[in-house]
Amino acid sequence: MSLSYLWSRSFLTSRPFLWLLFWCNLVGTVYGYIWYGGQLEYTLNYHPMWQIVFVPDSPTASLFFTISIVFLLYPPQFKSLKVFRQIMEALAVVTSVKYGIWASAIILWGVAQGGHMVWQDWMLIASHTAMAVEALLFVRFFSCKWIALCLAALWTLLNDTMDYTFGIYPYLPRTLTDDVPQVRVFTYMLTLVSIVAAWFAMLARNRKGSSYRDVA
Repeated sequence: MSLSYLWSRSFLTSRPFLWLLFWCNLVGTVYGYIWYGGQLEYTLNYHPMWQIVFVPDSPTASLFFTISIVFLLYPPQFKSLKVFRQIMEALAVVTSVKYGIWASAIILWGVAQGGHMVWQDWMLIASHTAMAVEALLFVRFFSCKWIALCLAALWTLLNDTMDYTFGIYPYLPRTLTDDVPQVRVFTYMLTLVSIVAAWFAMLARNRKGSSYRDVA
């Protein structure tokens, strides 16, 4: 099996590979929500209930991508579902790139400040890097349009604002507890970079004419 075939549309959009990707992301999503269990419980106890939706960043990004894979497997026929699909796909791309890079960078930043790597850190770096890669790899098969990208951009910026206004951002390594202002700036900047990356990926998709019709 050649390397070029592994990156080809025929392989990436084959139903066996899509189902493998679906289950991997679904398991990762469930694990991610379990990982956030302590912070979710703390938020429910000490914050207004409506803030809970902004707490689990990475697993929600993974959930968006998992839903997008379902739509690749079973393209919707109704207009309302097609619109919902486009929004999910745009959210999947922006948030997966953003939080995939963010988590890996924060772990390494904490180590650079004197922290120590454990096996869970290596696992998190690998899984979150995969989130960013798969999002940029599959955007060419997604049907999301520019309006959906704008909505995804607004949601992600809103999430950042909620995180650092109400202190519900993901728990940081101990070595970064004094660097929250810098982390906040990095987070906003990474959101903007992720939006631009999604925009360029969509431009490349449109130029090449590779769209969801190639999969359906």
